Amino acid sequence: MKSINLSLDYLEINESCFLKFVLLSMVSIVLIGTGNIATHLFDTFSLYDATHVIQVVGRSQESLSYFSDKVDTRLLTNQIKEADIYIVAVSDDAIPEVSKKLKPLKGLVVHTSGSVAMTALLSNNIGVFYPLQTFTKGKKVNFKNIPICIEAEKSANLKTLSSIAEVISDTVYNITSEQRKHLHLAAVFVNNFTNYMYAIGNDICDINNVPFDILKPLIKETALKIEGLSPLDAQTGPAKRDDIETMQRHLGQLKSRNQQKIYKLLSESIQKKYGKKL
Repeated sequence: MKSINLSLDYLEINESCFLKFVLLSMVSIVLIGTGNIATHLFDTFSLYDATHVIQVVGRSQESLSYFSDKVDTRLLTNQIKEADIYIVAVSDDAIPEVSKKLKPLKGLVVHTSGSVAMTALLSNNIGVFYPLQTFTKGKKVNFKNIPICIEAEKSANLKTLSSIAEVISDTVYNITSEQRKHLHLAAVFVNNFTNYMYAIGNDICDINNVPFDILKPLIKETALKIEGLSPLDAQTGPAKRDDIETMQRHLGQLKSRNQQKIYKLLSESIQKKYGKKL
């Protein structure tokens, strides 16, 4: 039999990997909530042996129907199982009250909100597990491409959250509550407000019998452009080039006063950003 000479570095690396595997193989999760985020997390955790959802908790039997034939379900008023981690995926204003009901339990309690501080959780052992993405019911997403922002009071809990996040995502960030608050604000601009601009564009197309699909390649190219350019450098359009004549014509085309206000405000903001005369 040949002897095998293992270096200390090799042993340390593999011991670390082994311990990480053992840790993850024992992690049990209870999901509190039945909305979009809870549903997507459940479907994603179910793909991996390391993340075992043992129970989903909701406020009504109807809301639990999606999960009832897949996992143990309970109403929030009933007994909740002991677990390593409780993920509270409910509306922001419900987080304190829901977490209060989990206070007697020993596991780590985390919420999934982008704008709520970690300290809003009224349990003893708290953290944050925030997937930065827009979730729509019935539209599947690949969590490997979704950044997950984590936070915890204790370093051991942070390591646990990091290990679990790394199972389902390729990108994990340690983000404080203060940073996450500003990140969520930025996300509203780049996602929610941008989508509302799509809605206005769609309305203009509908009114004038133009297919909105014609704009989709432009939308995709605009999003792809910032992979290689900063948003500041990627800006184009009549406001950027100070094309007053075109902007005045556009304002005349808009019949909605609200849309006129939006167009004027955005155009003036772009002009100011790039040093053009208003």
